[in-house]
Amino acid sequence: MHKKRIAHTSNSLDALGAGILAAALIIALITAVPHARASNDSQSNMAPSAAPAPVHIGLDKKFKGKLPITELTEDEAILHAMNRLAYGPRSGDVEQVRQIGLEKWIEQQLRPESIDDTDLIQRLQRYPSLSMSSKRLLEEFPRPDQNAKQQGLTKEQAKDQYEQQLKEKQQQAESQIIVTGNDNLDKAQQQLAKLQGPNRIIAELSMAKVDRAVYSNRQLQAVMEDFWFNHFNVFANKGDDKWLLTSYERDTIRPHAMGKFQDLLLATAKSPAMLFFLDNYLSADPAAVARQEALKNFRRARYQGAFAGGSMPTPGTFPGPATSGPPAANGVAAPKKPDRGLNENYGREVMELHTVGVDAGYTQQDVIQMAECLTGWTIHEPRKDPEFFFDEKIHGEGKKVVMGRTFNYGGEKDGEEALKMLAGKPATAKFISTELARHFVSDNPPQSLIDRMAKTFTTTNGDIRAVLRTMIYSPEFWSKDAYRAKVKTPFELVASTARALNSEVTITLPLSQWVGRMGEPLYLCQPPTGYSDKAETWVNTGALLNRLNFALAFAGDKMGGAAIDLNNMLGEEATKDPNAALARSIQVFLDGQISSSTQATLEARLKDPQILQARLDDPVKQVNEGLIVGLVLGTPEFQRR
Repeated sequence: MHKKRIAHTSNSLDALGAGILAAALIIALITAVPHARASNDSQSNMAPSAAPAPVHIGLDKKFKGKLPITELTEDEAILHAMNRLAYGPRSGDVEQVRQIGLEKWIEQQLRPESIDDTDLIQRLQRYPSLSMSSKRLLEEFPRPDQNAKQQGLTKEQAKDQYEQQLKEKQQQAESQIIVTGNDNLDKAQQQLAKLQGPNRIIAELSMAKVDRAVYSNRQLQAVMEDFWFNHFNVFANKGDDKWLLTSYERDTIRPHAMGKFQDLLLATAKSPAMLFFLDNYLSADPAAVARQEALKNFRRARYQGAFAGGSMPTPGTFPGPATSGPPAANGVAAPKKPDRGLNENYGREVMELHTVGVDAGYTQQDVIQMAECLTGWTIHEPRKDPEFFFDEKIHGEGKKVVMGRTFNYGGEKDGEEALKMLAGKPATAKFISTELARHFVSDNPPQSLIDRMAKTFTTTNGDIRAVLRTMIYSPEFWSKDAYRAKVKTPFELVASTARALNSEVTITLPLSQWVGRMGEPLYLCQPPTGYSDKAETWVNTGALLNRLNFALAFAGDKMGGAAIDLNNMLGEEATKDPNAALARSIQVFLDGQISSSTQATLEARLKDPQILQARLDDPVKQVNEGLIVGLVLGTPEFQRR
């Protein structure tokens, strides 16, 4: 059901005003982040005797349970939890958590299977590709040149035919649009209708990802799915991966996001998407390939060239001496296929990025031997029905030694046991714990916290849920230094803004496109490292100006496919008094917590004619609530989590 829309005569700042305000907010954010980072560093390096005595805040036991919260108020603790373990609060969430107790809410989030998510499931029904197998996706969204040879078409003819088919699909989709008279919705419908062909797969994945972040009741699950996809990143635009990502996220990442790390690692290693992205499906033991070629040549010889166009053996002489086939035309030898051999890409990245980390002390020889363990891990029918397939014919025989451990099981088990060994390494426990702490606590998390998380990782055999619980029940997680110390990524900003505005998003495409416009296009991170989780990546003038423009567009009710109701959130007085509108916005979206310098910057804009929606010599007609809210959402306080 759509919420009431709000009519404004103007919802944007003039270029000069936007530039001045953006500069002020950017300076505030840039100076605030290093301060938080330095604070974390100094805390970890400072001797105990030199540390100032922390201010102890006593909270009700029924509210916090066993959570070691001593430096945050009740409101701060709720916001901190919802900004780190979720994508920020929606309207009414803070009150709900306060009522049931923070510890109880956290324990529910740690058991997502116990949380009803029916509303989200129904919302996701609008994306039919999400439930399709890779085989079905290849059929429904074929490549431009698919079946061209079977139809006897040239590349140009196949391209023309494909473009004509796309045009027909677009016209059919556009003919089914029901015009609503709502500009935001109608434009978004037109935009979505034009998205046909394979790119529709990534569009639906992106829209569903935003919907999960905004509307799922299983917020921590959604956060962890995004975390692990980024950790085990796959680039959608590398060849066949566009058709493989749906299954990768649905069948590999999501089911294991809160389980055992070892199971997640093995699942990603056998995923066609990962096999294709890091080229392990091409990796073969050179000796095994040589044996296969020798066997083929032997067979050709025994059959006297029948497979190469030569004459059949004389009846009664089989097996007999080989006869040579006909000479190549003009004496030119047939082109030789490139040699197939060992591909080290996945063997290297599974160690450097997925498990032990670059500082674990492994060597280039370890990388080679790891790649040998994983030879034969390939894809069956990659362009028809892509599934994991172990091809023993190209697997390396004999023993392999990786980081001091010998693997000589033979077959698929060589790779499985090597991956299990990596998953159980202390270096992996430290590496994964560091990444989790960096994401959830601070850009430079305290070593004491990492050590405790790594210990839990080791003692529980990589139980992700147990490691998260150790982190959440640690005082470092609830320290004042950790509060609002992280800068939101573009995806986190889009999701938290939609939640804060309590928006009803009917078509999520424009929101997902804004994520890309701000520097984090979904499923399109090309390096296997995934997107950075540090503030320095996202804090620069151009990116932050885009963030402010996004906030102004969304709060100004100019976001395609979405509707908001600021009147209901801010109250009647805010429509007449800009000071009341600002005060109410700060309370609703920042929980009243704002620095004096940021507030002064905002107050300086309240007499702007665009805020008052009147000429300087006119009486105030109506306050532009959307512009005020957009400015508040552009503040450093909202940009941080």
